[in-house]
Amino acid sequence: MKKQILKIVKIGGKLIENEESLSAFLQDFSQLDGAKILVHGGGKIATELSDKLGYKTNMIEGRRITDANAMNVITMVYAGLINKKIVAKLQGLKSNAVGLCGADGKSIVSKKRVVKEIDYGFVGDVEKINAPFISSLLEKDIIPVFSAISCSTEGELFNTNADSVAAEIAIAFSENYQTELFFCFEKNGVLKNPLDDNSVIELLDTTTYQNLLDENIISEGMLPKLHNCFYALENSVSEVYLGGANLLQNGIKHTKIIK
Repeated sequence: MKKQILKIVKIGGKLIENEESLSAFLQDFSQLDGAKILVHGGGKIATELSDKLGYKTNMIEGRRITDANAMNVITMVYAGLINKKIVAKLQGLKSNAVGLCGADGKSIVSKKRVVKEIDYGFVGDVEKINAPFISSLLEKDIIPVFSAISCSTEGELFNTNADSVAAEIAIAFSENYQTELFFCFEKNGVLKNPLDDNSVIELLDTTTYQNLLDENIISEGMLPKLHNCFYALENSVSEVYLGGANLLQNGIKHTKIIK
């Protein structure tokens, strides 16, 4: 019996900040057939609020150092402002959605990232996805909308990379679904020339990826994203795509990750 398709879509970057881009994206997302899950970030909005509150934002290799103040801001912005705005817009598009973070239904369980060379603070790495709980929503035709916050077994909230959350959800459901993973952000895909938005690499394999790394073409923010792309593909996710706000439309140029 052929598996049902489940689309896991992650949106981030400037798409969330721009009302017009966000609305257009959510219009496309709402029209996707079948089961679907949305995961969102919101780091830039959190950074802006942190600046207004006088909290310094520290980033290393595209990853945020999350101290107690940063964790409070992230919780307010991710699980509050952005999550509820997206859910409300989906309801306006007649798509029944529910906003969640990892603490809800113990849906995304994580552990604090082990300190090696860098102490990332209140940052969690995903240990377990509560697929039965999430499935119970999908079975009722409810769209789960996840913010990038997870929860430890002891009840502590952690900032968790949204790309990692999306990848882990796709992997967790790959046994029972044909999972397709989409990363939507402000670029049209992975670019040969970072200054040319039209220089999209349409098929990206590990060899090409390594060459781009060696040539320092990939920026810091793309490193965790592409790591999660290949990680998902290596762990039974059927298809992985990267592209812009219109990635979910047919015939749009984008990057497909291949082995």
